[in-house]
Amino acid sequence: MPPSRSPDNRPVALVTGAARRIGATIARTLHGAGYDLVLHCHASLHEGQALCDELLAARADSAIVASADLADDTAPTRLVEAAVDRFGRLDALVNNASRFRPTPLGTITAADWDELFASNARAPLFLAQAAAPLLRDRGGAIVNLVDIYAERPLPDHPVYVMAKAALSALTLALARDLGPAVRVNAIAPGAILWPEQPPPDYGKERLLESTALKRTGTPADIAGAVLYLLRDATYVTGEILRVDGGRWLSI
Repeated sequence: MPPSRSPDNRPVALVTGAARRIGATIARTLHGAGYDLVLHCHASLHEGQALCDELLAARADSAIVASADLADDTAPTRLVEAAVDRFGRLDALVNNASRFRPTPLGTITAADWDELFASNARAPLFLAQAAAPLLRDRGGAIVNLVDIYAERPLPDHPVYVMAKAALSALTLALARDLGPAVRVNAIAPGAILWPEQPPPDYGKERLLESTALKRTGTPADIAGAVLYLLRDATYVTGEILRVDGGRWLSI
């Protein structure tokens, strides 16, 4: 099938981990703002296809699903090629996909390292590298989803914290290396959604009490920040925006 270029010349975004939770809200927000989408998913293919069908019902020919394991060396190139094959362009990359789980010292294995770095640091690097020529052509942008714990470590999560710290450093490096054509920024969420499998001693009330706004945020808070950084923040690059309700102040 030849590339389908929108008659309205709509921008195209690739969102990783787009099928569920924050990723799905980012996808809906960008789509509502006029973006066509490549929705990456892996284990959540059913949810990804349902989201795609929802977006297609709202606007024809505006989204595709691209399934890939981000630990696969070929995944970054294949995902970028999916955007080119379907839409003929790529204007934005949102590195949202992430794995999160504890790895207490004394239990860490090389497999833990490989798993947590694959989605949180390694794939964003190689996705950016694969997408860079297309993003340069469009004057595009990248947004990475990091974590406030990249700078103030979460106990018993050293591998996750290291991976997110690497992604924070990558954000700054890419902002220098891809400028002036491509802007690169990151968002560090606070308490937005609770982990699906929280540790036994996960203290929700304690966490909220130490947050300046005393409440959780919403996926829409993150999605709005992503849209701002992609579309509106035309003189912003190399920034890590904390969307955490002031949680950072008390860590």
